[in-house]
Amino acid sequence: MAATLTGHGPGRTRSADELRTLVERASRDLADASAPEIASWAANTFGRRLAVACSMAGDTVLPHLVARYLPGVDVLFLETGYHFAETIGTRDAVAAVMDVSVVDVQPAQTVAEQDAEHGPRLYERNPGLCCGLRKVAPINAELASYEAWVTGIRREDNANRAHALPVEWDQTHQMVKVNPIVAWSFDDLLGYASEHSVPINLLLTDGYPSIGCEPCTRRPKPGEDARAGRWAGVAKTECGLHL
Repeated sequence: MAATLTGHGPGRTRSADELRTLVERASRDLADASAPEIASWAANTFGRRLAVACSMAGDTVLPHLVARYLPGVDVLFLETGYHFAETIGTRDAVAAVMDVSVVDVQPAQTVAEQDAEHGPRLYERNPGLCCGLRKVAPINAELASYEAWVTGIRREDNANRAHALPVEWDQTHQMVKVNPIVAWSFDDLLGYASEHSVPINLLLTDGYPSIGCEPCTRRPKPGEDARAGRWAGVAKTECGLHL
């Protein structure tokens, strides 16, 4: 069922050194593992101290995949206030049909409050600051209470992600980052969703292979990489969550 953010995860019991040791072992053991094998390892290793980050685009396969091994897993959704209607509808569908707990991670300010302080359409004038306020700061606060998080990073997304590993050390958050679908293609993603009847964002089949906030997302042009439609026209390729 869906839940508005009212608290945090269960907290950490392992030290950063212990978590890094887990990453070192997993990077060897899971280098060629399948997505289900990686998800199973994460669920068995971290239990309730594992969270799934989901943008409610193609990565809706993640909560489905992890919930097979950890029913009721926390699924963190960044409610930025700028989402496509299709994205909100996908979030509601995931909460309704999957055995997960969807947590709406809220920024400190509403869009109106942010506009009052920084001026309207901050995303046009300073997209880095807008992402920092509406995405990075809220997720940083939430991730601090988990030991590991599952992401939808895929190597084919762009050059920045071409060398991503199934299990990595997240230096920024001092925790484990698990990327079970890192080796998947876009077709693999859609195939899994079709096979398992996973709700996906309708925009994925309408020319949007990567979906963010509505004001900052367009369809990529022919020949562009999957994320070229994000922050088009500015020197920005990531919101900051994976830096």
